[in-house]
Amino acid sequence: MSDEERNKQIAELTKTLKEGERLLGPTKRPDGTLRKPIRIRAGYTPQDEVPIYQPKPALLKKEMGSAGPPGYDPDADARPKTKSVKRNERKKEKRLQAAVEKDKNVEGDASEDGGKKESVEALSTLVNDLSVEDSTQQVQDVDKRIRALKKKIRLTEALEQRSDQDLKPEQLEKLAKLEDWRRELKQLEDEKTETTVS
Repeated sequence: MSDEERNKQIAELTKTLKEGERLLGPTKRPDGTLRKPIRIRAGYTPQDEVPIYQPKPALLKKEMGSAGPPGYDPDADARPKTKSVKRNERKKEKRLQAAVEKDKNVEGDASEDGGKKESVEALSTLVNDLSVEDSTQQVQDVDKRIRALKKKIRLTEALEQRSDQDLKPEQLEKLAKLEDWRRELKQLEDEKTETTVS
């Protein structure tokens, strides 16, 4: 088909077009041949040009943009700070400056004294912390052991009261250990009172 024939065909098609219709001209295929011209009716939108459906809330969100949630007033955030907010900010700045100055003073003192004072103080605080932790740990262990012994004694005394029934060998062993447990409990309670007094 030559260009003249193509133009004649398009002219004939455009004559027969009704109001609102349009004509899409012939397009070229990859192999070089031409497609027929396409007539598009009035009001028809091709599938490729149909917009994607969006629900109303999504459209409203797009319209609002970054205006924020409903009822948000950006001018309210731009209000000047109150006296209390300013005062709190000043206090915070002072605390930060004091901490920085304190660090500088500690570094200066350590360099002047050759670091001897600092190392001695650090060691003494470590030792004190360890001794306090150890003593609290020991007190907790003693308390735990006391509670366990009291429970054993209580259960064994209950066994003693119903001794008229036949007892198993394990229960007889418990009865034999009862006096040892009472002595150990007394020792632990004495030990606990010594540690709490000192």
